[in-house]
Amino acid sequence: MKRRVSIFGATGSIGCNTVDLIQRAPDDYDVVALSGGRNVQKLAEQARALRPEIAVTAYEDCLAPLREALAGSGIEVAAGETALRDMAERPADWIMSAIVGAAGLSPGLKALEQGTTLALANKESLVTAGALLKSTAAASGATILPVDSEHSAVFQALAGEKLSAVERVIITASGGAFRDWPIGNLANATLAEASSHPNWEMGQRITIDSATMFNKALELIETHEFFDIAPDKIEALVHPESLVHALVGYRDGALMTHVGPHDMRHAIGYALHWPIRAHLPVERLDLAEIGQLTFQKPDEARYPALAQARWVMEEGGLAGAVFNGAKERALDGFISGQIGFLDMAAVVADVIEIMSGEGLGLAAITLETVKDADHSARARADEAITRRQR
Repeated sequence: MKRRVSIFGATGSIGCNTVDLIQRAPDDYDVVALSGGRNVQKLAEQARALRPEIAVTAYEDCLAPLREALAGSGIEVAAGETALRDMAERPADWIMSAIVGAAGLSPGLKALEQGTTLALANKESLVTAGALLKSTAAASGATILPVDSEHSAVFQALAGEKLSAVERVIITASGGAFRDWPIGNLANATLAEASSHPNWEMGQRITIDSATMFNKALELIETHEFFDIAPDKIEALVHPESLVHALVGYRDGALMTHVGPHDMRHAIGYALHWPIRAHLPVERLDLAEIGQLTFQKPDEARYPALAQARWVMEEGGLAGAVFNGAKERALDGFISGQIGFLDMAAVVADVIEIMSGEGLGLAAITLETVKDADHSARARADEAITRRQR
């Protein structure tokens, strides 16, 4: 019997790799729905290949071009936030959540309410509302599977083990575009320089987040939320080769290490086939040819986002929503040229300082309170950007 699958964020890197795996086994899947952003032609191309019931663009102004691109296909089209939530309510056995940013939270929650398996690549959902996602899944009987390569690696290293035996969890980071730069040069880093990753070809926003290590800060918080690991047991380690994705240390001194190629299809495929470990079309590593793997402790003066992540984990409650909202607006400010590279972390620090006394850790976590905290953090970040504007 074919599995019914939906893909949110089908036109992004994670989504495209998910589509690739499904296209390799067309007899195994019925695609229910696909969503994308402004890349309407890519979304239409995927829809014509996979024949979903519906294709949804997140942007209302992209509805007409999408409708035109799929004219005569018989595929339903829709646009906007309401359409994304409606798409999440369509029955499916497995749903990929790969929308970038806080926008992925609402459809992810709707998907969990139907008791499905949610493959979670949208790290912001756990960062901003981890407790809400987990309680929703528990109430409906849904399963959440990690798709970030680091969290998939932790998930695999924990298989068959008890959390009580875990002493530490280490997730690795490439170090981003400026890992070898003199720290004094970072203030003058350009948008083009921050948008070029030494190991990966990714979208601009995630590439810049790698350079600041805001992506790793989010992943530290995500590790805490997903696995219920205490903050003081979670570490980040710079690993330029990006082949070791995570390590789990146990009380007997053992380190269970996940090593794999630079290919997101491993983590996606693991979630797609779980609990079965299936054949995947990824490179088989030759460790003798690789020769050596290197590691170094991250410099928190270079990457202040890591210390900010620890504040979020210790504060709890709505702190993650505040952190993520401020981070997203600071990134917008850098991309638009309003602030410099180092100002991004400074803007987030300003917002944390202003909002840390507002009882974030004691607040109830609902979709409404998360949205309110996100909105407030973005407004405070805009004010901080104005103060620091070049």
